[in-house]
Amino acid sequence: MSKSNKDVTLNPFEIALKQLDEAADLINLESGMRDVLANPKRVLTVSLPIKMDNGKIQVFTGFRSQHNDARGPFKGGIRYHPQVTIEEVKALSMWMTWKCAIADIPYGGGKGGIICNPKEMSEIELERLTRRYAYSIADIIGPRTDIPAPDVYTGGKEMAWIMDTYSALKGNFGQPEIITGKPLAIGGSLGRTEATGRGLTFTVREAAKKLAVDLKQATVAIQGFGNAGQYAGQLLEDHGAKIVAVSDSRAAILNKNGLNLEGLRNHKEKNGSVAGFPEAKAISGEEIIETECTILIPAALENQITQKNASRISAKIVAEAANGPTTPEADEILFKNKILLIPDILANGGGVTVSYFEWLQNLRREYWTESDVNERLDKNISKAFADVYNAHEKHGVNMRKASTLLAIEKVAEATRIRGLWP
Repeated sequence: MSKSNKDVTLNPFEIALKQLDEAADLINLESGMRDVLANPKRVLTVSLPIKMDNGKIQVFTGFRSQHNDARGPFKGGIRYHPQVTIEEVKALSMWMTWKCAIADIPYGGGKGGIICNPKEMSEIELERLTRRYAYSIADIIGPRTDIPAPDVYTGGKEMAWIMDTYSALKGNFGQPEIITGKPLAIGGSLGRTEATGRGLTFTVREAAKKLAVDLKQATVAIQGFGNAGQYAGQLLEDHGAKIVAVSDSRAAILNKNGLNLEGLRNHKEKNGSVAGFPEAKAISGEEIIETECTILIPAALENQITQKNASRISAKIVAEAANGPTTPEADEILFKNKILLIPDILANGGGVTVSYFEWLQNLRREYWTESDVNERLDKNISKAFADVYNAHEKHGVNMRKASTLLAIEKVAEATRIRGLWP
């Protein structure tokens, strides 16, 4: 196999392990601790039979990976996607462990997923599937054990079904603290919907200060126009930046003079895609990564920036809204080309940080104002960025290695202090 295809064929868990090894080498982490951190504590695979609308029974497969709980309960989203794999879920749970440590919130990493295509399912079928999944994992999740959240193609609706199912199974009373990302009416937090995009915007703002980039003169390309991509775009536009290119799963568009984001959101809501937006020209999905811009935001899926295209990226800042969009080989190319990459475990940490705030509010049965949530988020994310940037300069390594080594140090320290028992 040629080297040029090597990074494309790595599965997400192999990438996560490679990142762990590289960071562990920098801090001379002992081999036994490496083995502890390289293996999820528990991975559950569940069979999910449900009756479809046509009366036939279909069996889906679901997963829940619980990576490490040395610093606190497992925390992580649940995604619905036809390409979900056990390796992907394991990798995402490991990255969640690092993400929580970087954000300095008392959680460990977890992640869940179901192999399905929600776009081809009715709401009733999705509810049956979600409740069956919640029933199947109910014994390994809990308010102080494992607190799930939304992820790709899941949202408040699915979180409400999981909360309701769990609450009925475990005492028949409402337990909002079992899950985050809920609608406000049943214990959700103000500011949660925008949190991932807002947190990313804070990291971009801090990076721009370090690089002397004027956001009012900056241009932005966004791969993936979902929740995180949309809010990051809007908030960067509020800072004066110009959004010049956007893509979703069906199309990619470009307008060098700037896209009207409000009009684009309305167009996507009406038509289901950015395709055909009248104020832009169509480009290929591959071109979005290589668009001439100041800031590139990959907000889609894994392995989008590879050894094949990394050298053609012109952006000064790459901020990862998605999980694992850049391969290790591509990381090195970007670092060599002096492009500052803000890694996923830092850039998209706003979501899990406000999830933590939501959980605290639920446990206390109290609720904060949106300004309180946003101010606390800004403080947390800005400190996390400063810590990672300082480590990046101190060790002379890229931001991903810097963030991972900081996270590993925190998790390893907690593991040593707690000890191995029995």
